[in-house]
Amino acid sequence: MPENKSEARQTLTLIRGLPGSGKSTLAKHLAKATGATHLEADMFMVDRQGFYEFDPRRLNATHTKCQTACREALEDGESTVVSNTFTRFWELQSYIEIAEELGIPLQIIECHGKFRSIHQVPDETLADMRDRWEELPVKYR
Repeated sequence: MPENKSEARQTLTLIRGLPGSGKSTLAKHLAKATGATHLEADMFMVDRQGFYEFDPRRLNATHTKCQTACREALEDGESTVVSNTFTRFWELQSYIEIAEELGIPLQIIECHGKFRSIHQVPDETLADMRDRWEELPVKYR
């Protein structure tokens, strides 16, 4: 095992799963264990007092901020772990393109746990997300 972060091979890890599947918990553990930067769109939905405040009108902007922060971390030489629902393949595409452009190895992990969502996602919303879930293309499994 490398003795310090600079000796480790830089990677981009994308973690996908429904709310309550364990993706944020896994991402935090991976980032801590490897010294990687952990990002998720929810981090950009926090108000000035530090409280999570979901606003669907800000979804595009928060995902853009997450992608930008990912690119910046990778360009700074940091391994990065991004956890988001990524229910559809196109939602992963920007991150895949960043990794390919920068020549950084990519891994995609799916979480299928059934825990309580920390954001109290309504059952109807969870059902909608489950219905639109797309399997990864074989190349990324």
